[in-house]
Amino acid sequence: MLSRHLGITALLVLNLSGLFYSCKKDSTASTEGESTNGSVVTVKAAGILNGVNLQPSYYNNGNPVIDWALMKQQTKIKTVRIEIEPGFETQAKNWISGAVSNGFAVIATYHKYTVLGSDNVSDLNAAANWWLANYAQLSKAGAFTINLINEWGSHNLSANAYASAYNTAIETVRKVYSGKIIIDIPGWGQETAVAAAAAKGYNGGIKIKDTNYILSAHIYPGAWNQAKNRYVNTSDIDDLISAGVPCMIGEFGNAGGSGANWSAIVDYAKTKGLAVLGWCWNGDGNDMNMVAPSWATNATATAFSLNNYFNVVYDKL
Repeated sequence: MLSRHLGITALLVLNLSGLFYSCKKDSTASTEGESTNGSVVTVKAAGILNGVNLQPSYYNNGNPVIDWALMKQQTKIKTVRIEIEPGFETQAKNWISGAVSNGFAVIATYHKYTVLGSDNVSDLNAAANWWLANYAQLSKAGAFTINLINEWGSHNLSANAYASAYNTAIETVRKVYSGKIIIDIPGWGQETAVAAAAAKGYNGGIKIKDTNYILSAHIYPGAWNQAKNRYVNTSDIDDLISAGVPCMIGEFGNAGGSGANWSAIVDYAKTKGLAVLGWCWNGDGNDMNMVAPSWATNATATAFSLNNYFNVVYDKL
């Protein structure tokens, strides 16, 4: 969601200057929580279960303390999605190894705050080439599922353009990685109908050719479905599922706009068997941090406690 990341932009300048359970390869992925919706196998069957997000790149030069012990005590957290800003590859190895060694499934996401919502294919290809260059070293820290790029694609991106761009990007990543690839749907993770059309190739349109990917939506109070000229609602989860590929909620939270019933949407997604990942354990530039202090207010903190926002997220897992 754009407004969430605008707060991060300012923090980036300040902080840079101030300065799964382990996920198996696909052939052996856990089927815990497996369920189906018609012919659609949900993400839980792909070895990804409910969890939380982390965004450590912008704090203490990418070296904030992550209280893995406190997180591990929260037994509904099974998966950790870690957003990695390019340039923080060395630090990312520590984040991944910490999550894996504490028994969490890991999603590693290329995150570049300056290109959120971009329709520029070169930005998507830059992410794919980053994985080409860095996957081998990062994977030595522990097994993870690739989320190719965070929130690429605006509300104006067509299904054909989305499918075409991802076909090229996925082909690049496949040179080094054969596992499941998570791709965020367009419109900052909100254009469900566009993503479903790209997955199906409606009416002879361009189709996403890869057969081993997961569509990921991001749900906040301001979630907007421009294709339908309204705020996102529960029916959009059905649209997403109609894509015929695994789907998930890669981010959800209670801030950033109004108009969408984020809570009902997340609950509905769970009834359909989708994994849901809350934003965020720590790393948000504003108030959506499950622990205190947030890295945004104390980038060198070494002790943390659960706060009121923790319950907002955790009750949904």
